[in-house]
Amino acid sequence: MKRKKKLKKILYEILDWSKVILTALILSFVVGHTLVANAQVPTGSMETTIMKGSRIIINRLSYVNAEPERGDIIAFYFPDDGKSLYLKRIIGLPGETIEGIDGMVYIDGEPLVEDYVREEIREDFGPYVVPEDSWFVMGDNRNNSLDSRYWNDKFVEKDEIVGKAEVEYFPEFKRL
Repeated sequence: MKRKKKLKKILYEILDWSKVILTALILSFVVGHTLVANAQVPTGSMETTIMKGSRIIINRLSYVNAEPERGDIIAFYFPDDGKSLYLKRIIGLPGETIEGIDGMVYIDGEPLVEDYVREEIREDFGPYVVPEDSWFVMGDNRNNSLDSRYWNDKFVEKDEIVGKAEVEYFPEFKRL
């Protein structure tokens, strides 16, 4: 009799914990696929803003009711393959003409002030006119970044954007 009671109690505990674990798994799946994404930065293309190996949180809802803005750091699917996840900063907005001349980036003929860039670009590029619902992106480490300047499909379209990088939480905690 005691044995049956003990077995029943153990089965009840297992079932009770299984419910908690299953609920947590479902909740984490829903949050991870609809609200936020977690990513590790694989390259140094965004240094010194975000270092290689940093862990970041991406807000998937950032652009539900708003358009991406210049300066936003976004995660997106690489336009040339549609699979690889990239992280870059938005430089050119829809309808703008962007070009690089003598180490400076120009938007519609005006120099772009960028306090997050540590060195001038070594190569001229453009001019490129950014199409509607598309953005021109570059890494902050301009001379070590595979970005819009070098791609076959030069622009990131709205449906390729995963979200906005909001927070770095490892190795340090900071808002981006």
